Amino acid sequence: MNTSYAIQTNNLGRIYKLRGPRHKNDPREIVALEGVYLEIERGELFGLLGPNGAGKTTLIKILCTLLLPTSGSALVDGLDIVKEAREIRQSISMVSGGETSGYGLLTVEENLWMFARFYGLDNQTARQRIGEMLEVVGLTDRMRTKISDLSTGLRQKMNFVRGFVSDPNVVFLDEPTLGLDVGAAREVRGFIRQWMAEHPDRTILLTTHYMAEADELCDRLAIIDRGRLLALDTPARLKRRLQREAIFHLKVGPLGPRPSKEAMIENVPGVRQVTIGEQNGHTELSLILEGEDALPGVLAHLTGRGSHLIALEKREPTLEDVFVDLVGRRLDVDTSQRSGEDEI
Repeated sequence: MNTSYAIQTNNLGRIYKLRGPRHKNDPREIVALEGVYLEIERGELFGLLGPNGAGKTTLIKILCTLLLPTSGSALVDGLDIVKEAREIRQSISMVSGGETSGYGLLTVEENLWMFARFYGLDNQTARQRIGEMLEVVGLTDRMRTKISDLSTGLRQKMNFVRGFVSDPNVVFLDEPTLGLDVGAAREVRGFIRQWMAEHPDRTILLTTHYMAEADELCDRLAIIDRGRLLALDTPARLKRRLQREAIFHLKVGPLGPRPSKEAMIENVPGVRQVTIGEQNGHTELSLILEGEDALPGVLAHLTGRGSHLIALEKREPTLEDVFVDLVGRRLDVDTSQRSGEDEI
C-alpha cells in the first residue's frame, strides 16, 4: 500500500456477529462492509453518500481506530490502523452530528481547553487556537457560557472547534450538519471550505445525507449501499453518467389503487427508475428513462390508471438521480428511522 495517500483501504470488510436467541432462519451475522477499496489524496475533501445501514459509520469507526476490521487493511496518514493505532489518533479528529457536546457544567472555553490538553497542546497554544477558532465560528461572546445553556446549533459549532483545534492532518465528519437549521448548516459548510482553503495539505472525509451538501463541498465522493461501494468519482462526472438518459418530473392526479406487480409503472418499456411521492393531493413522479421516446408509453400508462397529467418537467441529472439509479431508492427514505445501530 502507498503511504503517500491520506487514506487508503485494501479489500476492507467488517462482519457483525449477532448474539442472543434467534429463529431458525434468522441471520447469525451482518455484513456491514465488503471489499472496500479507497484511495483518498492528501488535501482532498472526500464524501460518502449512502442510506442508513449502508456502512458509512462503520467505515469511519474503522479508519478512526475505534473498530477493528474483519478483513482487509487500511492506512490513515500513512499509518496502519491496527498496528499503529496510537500514532494515528494523534493526527486525526472526528466530529459527528448530534453527538454529545462535552460536559454541560463546563463553559465552552473550559470544554475546548480540556480537549486541547487531551491532544497534548500546551496551555498557551491551546488558548490561542481556541480564541482564534471561536472568532471564526462566531462564538467568542459565548466562550464563558455553560454547554447546557447553548442551542443545538451553537453546540455543534463548538463541536467543530473541538474537532479542529488540535490541527489534525485528517478530519472525519460524520453527518456534521444533522439536526441543524438552515443558517447554522450554512455556517458549518462555510467553516469547512475556509479550513480546507487555509490547510491545503489536510484531508476531510465527510459523510452526509444531503445531496446539495455533497455536491457543494466534495472534490470526489463515493456512493455506498449495503456495505459495498457502487460508484466513485467527482460530482460532475457522476452526474454526467446519466446525461444519456432522459430525466422527467411529473405531477399527476391521484393514481388510484395500487395495481398488480405486472401493471406497475416500473414495467413500462424504457423506464429505468421511478420514485413516487404524494403532495397536496397530487402524485409526484421522478422518472429516469432510457430515452425521451419512452415518455408516451408512461403517459398512456397513467391515463389507463385513471390519472391525468398536471405538470411535466425535463431536468438535468442531479446527484440524487445518480443515487436512485445506483441504489434504487431515494436517500431520504430511511432518515426518519434512525436506530441504535444507525449505520452499521
